[in-house]
Amino acid sequence: MHVTMVKKEFADGSTCQKCVQAEEQLRRRGLWEKVDRVVLAREIDPTSEGMRLAAEHGVTLAPFFLVESEGSLRVYTSVLKLINEVWPAGPSAPTEAPQGSVLSASDVQALQAQLAGSEPMGIVRTALERFGRDCAIAFSGAEDVALIDMAQKSGLPFRVVTLDTGRLHAETYRFLDRVRTHFGIELEVFFPDAVRVEELVRKKGLFSFYNDGHEECCRIRKVGPLARALDGRRSWMTGQRRDQSPTRVDVPIIQQDLGRAGPDGPLIKWNPLAEWSQAEVWQYIRDNQVPYNALHDAGYISIGCEPCTRPPRPGEHERAGRWWWEESTQRECGLHVRK
Repeated sequence: MHVTMVKKEFADGSTCQKCVQAEEQLRRRGLWEKVDRVVLAREIDPTSEGMRLAAEHGVTLAPFFLVESEGSLRVYTSVLKLINEVWPAGPSAPTEAPQGSVLSASDVQALQAQLAGSEPMGIVRTALERFGRDCAIAFSGAEDVALIDMAQKSGLPFRVVTLDTGRLHAETYRFLDRVRTHFGIELEVFFPDAVRVEELVRKKGLFSFYNDGHEECCRIRKVGPLARALDGRRSWMTGQRRDQSPTRVDVPIIQQDLGRAGPDGPLIKWNPLAEWSQAEVWQYIRDNQVPYNALHDAGYISIGCEPCTRPPRPGEHERAGRWWWEESTQRECGLHVRK
């Protein structure tokens, strides 16, 4: 087998960030030595070998890998897919977390004290070392995609779940697809129960939440699908921060999610960004060239369903644009149970 990696070089001589990250992942897993050749697709030179290979194979993403084996040639634009399909049992290939990864209430309390003041990257690594793909990253916004970036850089196994309520902005759907392709990951998308949605709309119309509150609609379109997404798992991870709104000032770094039962008792819920500010999240996004929802450029901060989200006004906290017609202390959808 012969493996060629094609990396993009920009006009200023720098290498694309995704190429750097892909190499880091291979090195962390002890697989870098299995790459036989590295060639550059030079932005300023259309005749460079990497640009020629990109044109020959119809590839527009960098990096990409050419794997030649027994007379066949495969092209990979995802380093994770390359690892999983070509070297599934590589020297340091991540394995599932032990099925005995059980944390008691006292364990959680001790970890909360131990992790206080830690950088989110270290918290993400701790969670994935203990639970691996048994820890589902719940993805919807800027904070969550920063967590995905940290999880991928850890080199450990993880999974990402997201909810399609059927009422998202068009920009959000495009954002979900950009995240999927940027990281080369599978997004596990969960939808609401069609029968329950039909009953609600038939009985109350499409905008009942403006009259009788958002709880019923969110219960059907968000809470139910999340329950299915977490079914059988032991742990999950969110992008909640303490400074987001009055309803989140006491968010812990790690907690027992007493509202959700897993195989070993309450799910363990991780909030690695609890101590970070909005500014720190966006600094991370800029520094690491992480994709974000185009609606942020239009003034939106916290983004949910289209009928229930507007940009916050000057002086309002970032979640003020969610269910803005309701009392500010009630602006949660039910995904995060306060215990």
